[in-house]
Amino acid sequence: MVKKFFPSLAVFLTACVTVNIYFPAAAVQRAADRIVEETWGEQPKGGVKERPEAIPKSGSFLTRNAYAFAGFAAEAFAAQEPDINISNPAIRALKDSIRTRSESIKPFMDKGNVGIGRDGLLVVRTTEGLSLKERAEVQQLVEAENRDREALYAEIARANNFPVERVADIKKIFAKSWIEQARSGWMIQDPQGSWRKK
Repeated sequence: MVKKFFPSLAVFLTACVTVNIYFPAAAVQRAADRIVEETWGEQPKGGVKERPEAIPKSGSFLTRNAYAFAGFAAEAFAAQEPDINISNPAIRALKDSIRTRSESIKPFMDKGNVGIGRDGLLVVRTTEGLSLKERAEVQQLVEAENRDREALYAEIARANNFPVERVADIKKIFAKSWIEQARSGWMIQDPQGSWRKK
């Protein structure tokens, strides 16, 4: 009886550890890309573009069914990926705050005063060419932005029942999105700490 109990216990403990270790990085990356685009992306001119129809109305029976099967397979695959909660009231408020502030920060980024650090947070790189009032303004904007970004990462972890230590992983994933979606000409920091124009 005891010999049968220990292997069962080992399997049970391994299963528990596996559940606690799993972190859906790909799903978090998609969520990060979406949030960065929503808050800092360029707004489409002329409204939202409609998605093209997936299944062609003309063509052979095989062609139409191949498109239908491909769409079904894509949906089935997406259904297997975990859904990341990025729309609770706290997350929505943080996204709105970041979106509202972005238009005030972007001119400073266009001039190179502010850059995106390798950790995805904003950095005041230089105050050259700024008035005393603008220097205070840019410092306040960057501090508020970084506070909201850090709070957003913590809230995403909380909303999805990720352990606190996963906030650093979320931050790293968001850093990649902030840097990849930066405008051409903005200053970004590489992993070694050097600054360059995107």
